[in-house]
Amino acid sequence: MGFIITLFLLLVSLHAILFSQEINFANIVVNGTTTIGETDDNYICATIGWFPSGTCRYNYCMLQNSSAITLDLSNPLLAKTIQAFRNLRLKIGGSMQDQVIYEVGSPKYPCHPYLQAGNDSLYGLTTGCLYMLRWDELNQFFNKTGAVVTIGLNALYGREKHDKHMFWVGDWDPSNTQALMNYTILKGYHIDSWEFGNNLSGSGNGTRVEAGQYVKDVINLKKIMNELYRQSNYMSTLVAPGGFFNQDWYIQLLEDSGSDVVNIVTHSIYNLGAGNDPNLIKRILDPSYLRNSIINTFTNIEGMVQDYAIWASIWVGESGGAFQGGGRHVSDRFVNSFWYLDQLGMAAKYNTKVYCRQSLVGANYALLNITTMEPNPDYYSALLWHRLMGKGALEASRLHDQPYLRRYIHCSKGRAGVTFLLINLSKDTEFLIKNINNHTINGESLREEYHLSPKDGNLQSQTSLLNGNPLNVTNGELPRLDPVFREGHAPIHVAPLSIAFIVIPNFEAPACAKYIIT
Repeated sequence: MGFIITLFLLLVSLHAILFSQEINFANIVVNGTTTIGETDDNYICATIGWFPSGTCRYNYCMLQNSSAITLDLSNPLLAKTIQAFRNLRLKIGGSMQDQVIYEVGSPKYPCHPYLQAGNDSLYGLTTGCLYMLRWDELNQFFNKTGAVVTIGLNALYGREKHDKHMFWVGDWDPSNTQALMNYTILKGYHIDSWEFGNNLSGSGNGTRVEAGQYVKDVINLKKIMNELYRQSNYMSTLVAPGGFFNQDWYIQLLEDSGSDVVNIVTHSIYNLGAGNDPNLIKRILDPSYLRNSIINTFTNIEGMVQDYAIWASIWVGESGGAFQGGGRHVSDRFVNSFWYLDQLGMAAKYNTKVYCRQSLVGANYALLNITTMEPNPDYYSALLWHRLMGKGALEASRLHDQPYLRRYIHCSKGRAGVTFLLINLSKDTEFLIKNINNHTINGESLREEYHLSPKDGNLQSQTSLLNGNPLNVTNGELPRLDPVFREGHAPIHVAPLSIAFIVIPNFEAPACAKYIIT
């Protein structure tokens, strides 16, 4: 066996010499005695928006028939991509949710499709309409696919715009939301949670509401929910505020609303900048930028919830990397998985329970191709995370001398052992891990390895390779995500500009015992 390992190392060295690549040996130290963060079972979440099909960004129209109103729910591949997660969390919401009128009860505003409007209107559009026939179709789809659903509510209903900066004042009118919830409960539709408004916190993003007014309205909403769900056999939860993190605004929300009002605290992340920025790829591959551009937000939100709302969970309610629809030929390509998986790993360490990716369908940052519904690379990255990475996040030592090897370790999902997520951001360094916890790898059981790389070495490829094999839909069926098996004592190899999930079944991690499904 020693001869085989020696031969393997010689072959790796020869490969590196031939291709002018450096080999860097790494030792990873993992603390398996306690978890540092914990996610929900359904950590992976994808959004479906409300924007009409004619919406364009950067002279490119990217949202054709991708909204909750227009999406083709009969597409069999769409259903299969959701069912592959068994219980994928979907959040129906986003920028236009505060312009949606529900065609139920007696709405005080006309219920019609979105129309173009003046520049002083939100995103240049009028209000839109959610017809109850469509609401029925959506809920039938959710039930068929097993989706766990969060619905974003219109939190501007009844308010008035105060100035050209889109500052909205006055009490929220709950009548339309109350009618929708009542209809939903009577129909037996199971909505897991309701989110109150989108990007209204702090200075807002096109719209904003003062924190004190928002608190008054969110308390009112919770009272309505408690009353409506009293006769139901389940209780839906309240999510807020779904905006960009502003510490003072968020603290006022949590302090003044009190306990058992806001069940889930959500915030949005677009830390790569504008979608048309030519430096997107550079930022994605910069380990310092990946960490430093968002670490304070994760730290501050976790600390704030511990101090002011210990009863509440933390979600990333919306995140697409680059705002305004993401980067064309970047956000839907292999290179984006470096950012996306790093985000999932980092957020989990700070007790983020759910991470909602903008979006399932539509815009450049979609998980699915808008025309074919075939998965983009990030879809497979998300599915591998969902299947392999369990709820418990473990602490691993920072590799100060090897910043380009990003690593996250979780208890394996539902079984013994741990799963490593290793992200190699270097274009010319191969990492070879021979030691874990300062000891040579010495496992008796075979381990599973899932290595992701871009087709033809092109980071902007729309095709991921799993262990060298292209991940393509064939005859309408999703590809299998099968591992390769390695001897437990063999070194772990991570090629340049690649991603690896490594499942080590016999790793002793006492903190993981509670997550094993027997």
